[in-house]
Amino acid sequence: MMRHILLSGFLFAFMAAPALAGPRSAFEVDAHTTLDAYQGLVEEHLAGVLRSIRALAVTPEAQTGEWTAVEPALMRLSEDLPTDATVWLALPDGSYTSTAHGPSTQTLSDRSYFPELLAGEDVEGTLVVSKSTGLRSIIVATPVLRGGDVVAMIGVSVEALLVSELVTKTANLPDDLTFYALDANGQAAIHRDPKRMFQYPSDLGEPSLRVAVETILSRPRGTVAYEFDGTRRVGVFNKSDATGWHFVLVRIED
Repeated sequence: MMRHILLSGFLFAFMAAPALAGPRSAFEVDAHTTLDAYQGLVEEHLAGVLRSIRALAVTPEAQTGEWTAVEPALMRLSEDLPTDATVWLALPDGSYTSTAHGPSTQTLSDRSYFPELLAGEDVEGTLVVSKSTGLRSIIVATPVLRGGDVVAMIGVSVEALLVSELVTKTANLPDDLTFYALDANGQAAIHRDPKRMFQYPSDLGEPSLRVAVETILSRPRGTVAYEFDGTRRVGVFNKSDATGWHFVLVRIED
């Protein structure tokens, strides 16, 4: 509720602010405040997922590495998550079982994030098309350690579309505002427009947008202006330490 109040209040200031006039204009100050609130909403959701699976990873059931032992807890977690996420248990050989489809004939060993889990590290914010559901998903995962060895991994495939919808519903954005977040490769993790999710904005053929994306990916925080779909757009951006994503909030001008 507090996050919703902050977003609503800052959006009013953002919409009322004048056009970009200098390095620290009223627009930039108010927009960055709104951006921080929207970014915090997404980060809190993903961090909450990570906290939940970390807690499960230290239970005796999870440390058996057996699906039957940990299945009840993973099913409850899947049902409780507001973004309707699929939860899975993987073994060090890459085989896995998910709450959505049970045992899979596929492997996760070819996923880019898998070596991190094998090395005992958490994963938060990797983009994939889920092997379990076929949906565009955000991976949050943690290793299950027993005696210092990785015996399994617990992961969550969070549907990217539902994260975007969570932001839209909570922020109550007007039509002239849009948001997106780019991963380190410049791929759109989330976007107000579902058609743009998992696209690479730099590949959409707009020269000024390509330059804006380069700026967003090369700096931790700032402001950009570009043209897209025949309209001028002014946006503010900020890099997340938690996910490595670059969060962007944009005003579409007439």
